[in-house]
Amino acid sequence: MEGELAEALVVRGVGRIERKRMHWSGWLVGALMVLQAGWMAFDGTRALLVGDFVTPRSGPHAGQLGPWSRLARAAGIEPRSTLMKMIFVVYGVAALGVSAVFLAGGGRAWMAMLLAAVGGLWFAPIGTVIDVVVVLLLCLGPLRPGS
Repeated sequence: MEGELAEALVVRGVGRIERKRMHWSGWLVGALMVLQAGWMAFDGTRALLVGDFVTPRSGPHAGQLGPWSRLARAAGIEPRSTLMKMIFVVYGVAALGVSAVFLAGGGRAWMAMLLAAVGGLWFAPIGTVIDVVVVLLLCLGPLRPGS
């Protein structure tokens, strides 16, 4: 615990401790993950309560799930099943928790955030785009450990 706390704090002067400022890309990573995870937690919870995920009401895709449903079916999971709804809720809540720790400057949150982003790549198309951006920002920028 002390090591993690020491990584997030910087000593300024005698007896004065300030939190290290997060780079703007860290805030972007956190915001993107909160957006995706929040939507998945909401949509999964709503689906458990009312019976179905949010889908378009009109147009050529009315009532259809997104492309992620084909990936779920290929993995042997019925997209509208209770199992799939629970996967949405559990992933969403877990990723929200990881995002909160990351944004708070938690020492080991970088790896957890990377795993959460990789774990959400299947949520095509929006989640895939968000997660690719998050992985790139985590691995190639100033957020990378040791940079």
